[in-house]
Amino acid sequence: MEHLLHYVWKHKLFPLKVLQTTNGLPVEVIDPGLQNPNAGPDFFNAKLKIDGALWVGNIEIHTHASDWFRHGHHSDKAYDSVILHVVSEADAEITRSNGEPIPQLLLTCPENVRLHYRELCVADQYPACYPVLASLPKLTIHSWLTALQTERLEQKAQLITQRLALCNRNWEDAFFITLARNFGFGLNGDAFETWAGLLPFRAMDKHRNDLFQIEAFFYGLAGLLEEKFLKREQEDEYSLRLCKEFRYLQRKFEIGQGMDATLWRFLRLRPDNFPHIRLAQLAYLYQKGDKLFSRLLEAETLADVRTLLDTRTSSYWENHYLFGRLSSQKEKTLGERSKDLIIINTVVPFLYTYGLHKADERMCERAGRFLEELKAESNHIIRSWSDAGLPVVSAADSQALIQLQKEYCDKRKCLYCRFGYEYLKHNSL
Repeated sequence: MEHLLHYVWKHKLFPLKVLQTTNGLPVEVIDPGLQNPNAGPDFFNAKLKIDGALWVGNIEIHTHASDWFRHGHHSDKAYDSVILHVVSEADAEITRSNGEPIPQLLLTCPENVRLHYRELCVADQYPACYPVLASLPKLTIHSWLTALQTERLEQKAQLITQRLALCNRNWEDAFFITLARNFGFGLNGDAFETWAGLLPFRAMDKHRNDLFQIEAFFYGLAGLLEEKFLKREQEDEYSLRLCKEFRYLQRKFEIGQGMDATLWRFLRLRPDNFPHIRLAQLAYLYQKGDKLFSRLLEAETLADVRTLLDTRTSSYWENHYLFGRLSSQKEKTLGERSKDLIIINTVVPFLYTYGLHKADERMCERAGRFLEELKAESNHIIRSWSDAGLPVVSAADSQALIQLQKEYCDKRKCLYCRFGYEYLKHNSL
């Protein structure tokens, strides 16, 4: 109920009568204030007239007036700036930390708003607001998608900043760990990140010019060289050599055991997405040149980025998908669509985060430009919005809609969504 009161207050959906405090003083809302998503009063810098006197300060909203005491606001000086307490049930008088009383306003949610909000919450069809999407002005759609795109980039930047802290602020290491995660393409993302977190980068740098040794590091720490996991159908010289090489590197650099290989998932995966193949492609990419992130920073065009992400496998994997199991000959490169997904989920967020870190607006703009130039992703989320009448053209659009689905639709935060607002407004006229 409280979130509906927030919505009513924010959009001034007040009853057609003079607003009054619980003590009978007239209230005029000039500006409801700016909603606060963090700790503290619910709305900042509101402007009101109470009994003709102008008040400027903060607003707190609760379902029951007694929630003020239940939440400890009466003894918290951060709430002394509250000029009006908005409630749906005035079951108590409230005070500031010094005992001074605070005016209260009894506010109820209009029945039509309550009804149509329930429609959004219980709708089986996704997106629930589809009836109004086709009629929305282009400016409304564009402004909301732009805000969502920025919100998603900011969210990814926070994750990258956390990885940087774990990597002692080494951008190259953090980039490779993020790249590895996204080589899992969803299903194996967590496993790839776990694996990449075990990599001894400085030790591997000493052997960067030897693809075989890089593969030994990679497969050994992935747990895929364990005898119980190899399951060879025939004697396989390559995997035996890798086992021997990894044991040597373990002793040389005092490396611990690899990860639990049962974390890797194979069910419902196309063979080209098997962890063995993706690890081989990552090894090739790692071995072919150092400072990959630094080189990507210098890439001005998508064509340059795609070239830097060109990778393949060592010759062994051209006729294998698993150790000791022959398959038909095939060069296993990273497809163009897979490259674009890597650019969307790894390169673009890192460019944006680095731009924020260096206060380099051009880097942030380049990240946004890449998203605008890339085609929209194709998945069930995007198809649902497209079928509902929303134009989805670029990766900037698809990233915004993924953010919308995950952070608003799935969490039923329709009251915080501009499309949800339009739905309620349209149905409340």
